[in-house]
Amino acid sequence: MDAKAFIELTEKYSAHNYAPLEVVAATAEGVWVTDVEGHRYLDFLSAYSAVNFGHRNPRITKAAHAQLDRLTLISRAFFTDQTALLSKELSELVGKDKVLIMNSGAEAVETAIKCARKWGHEIKGIPNGKGEILCFSDNFHGRTTGIISFSTSESSKAGFGPLMPGFTIVEYGNIEAVRSAITPNTAAVLVEPIQGEGGIIIPPEGFLAQLRSVCNSENVLMIADEIQTGFCRTGRLFACEHEGVVPDIYIIAKSLGGGIVPISAIIANDDVMKVFTPGVHGSTFGGNPFACAIAREVIALIREEKPHERATELGKILKEELVRIKSPAIQQVRVRGLMCGVDIDPKYGPAKDFCKKLKYEGVLCKDTRQQTIRFLPPLVISEEDLLWGIERIKRVFESV
Repeated sequence: MDAKAFIELTEKYSAHNYAPLEVVAATAEGVWVTDVEGHRYLDFLSAYSAVNFGHRNPRITKAAHAQLDRLTLISRAFFTDQTALLSKELSELVGKDKVLIMNSGAEAVETAIKCARKWGHEIKGIPNGKGEILCFSDNFHGRTTGIISFSTSESSKAGFGPLMPGFTIVEYGNIEAVRSAITPNTAAVLVEPIQGEGGIIIPPEGFLAQLRSVCNSENVLMIADEIQTGFCRTGRLFACEHEGVVPDIYIIAKSLGGGIVPISAIIANDDVMKVFTPGVHGSTFGGNPFACAIAREVIALIREEKPHERATELGKILKEELVRIKSPAIQQVRVRGLMCGVDIDPKYGPAKDFCKKLKYEGVLCKDTRQQTIRFLPPLVISEEDLLWGIERIKRVFESV
């Protein structure tokens, strides 16, 4: 069956229509994806950082196979060895007291919101039902009804109301807007250290440090959504570290599952996490031993192979080469580690058109916000493969 037939099957039977480049993947290994017709593509998207360590990473797949032979799922009435060990190792890696393991990124964001609201009521003394959370314009934290309630994307919200109250939206990167919006009922500020879906938007230098300072002075929790930026993507374990910032709550997901299985978590100190008592919050599959075993190997890989150093080194090459491209179609290039956004001048069409051209050159990437291309190659990419991909990008843009 060829790619066209598979796409027709998807469109006929599935409510998910995620084939924007009409590539039907069949196999993948390392940094390469092969479609059903045998064409190979360099993965410059890494599933939005879910595949930080490459497809079918041998260390991670070995850990998965080993756990399949031991225990994969058990009732929430029991603890498992892997859940306990992952909680300990994540806590030590991040430097916080407690871990609450969930499944998807959106589920972890919802967990952080619940935690902040309960903390605001029980610890800060905000009247029940009055807690507010500050969020930022052009954010993306997921697609649940709660999360879309504070989205500024109208297409994300249309038809899904009534929406959840209790959120205040301010301009991303504007610390004065944050100060003005905080009230006695503000429980938390939820921020992406770099806005991924928003177009790889890096806030002004010093913004995160200022935000941390404001949260401290106002007794407001700082929640960092590091789902896309975490685990070495930007050249640090977490993107907040570029400004020496430690949030009150980390939200993590995607690459924690090693490109194999969904897993997410929030991480915080006990003075925040203690609002979750037995039975108050949980998830049927959160902390399942199979996902936890894989996540433990991801942590071991980070400790031993130091992928943040590769992200820094190769990110410099990526930035240097992209800014050298002579093309009127490119308006701006933003890079931090191996997280890159390229803005396209609307006069030359939408970013999606360039993504399609890159597909024919053997490079997979994705557009966002109409005019931005995201490049997020796996952290394990070799310099040779990175340069191969950059050469194809140059070829497409310099032909404009």
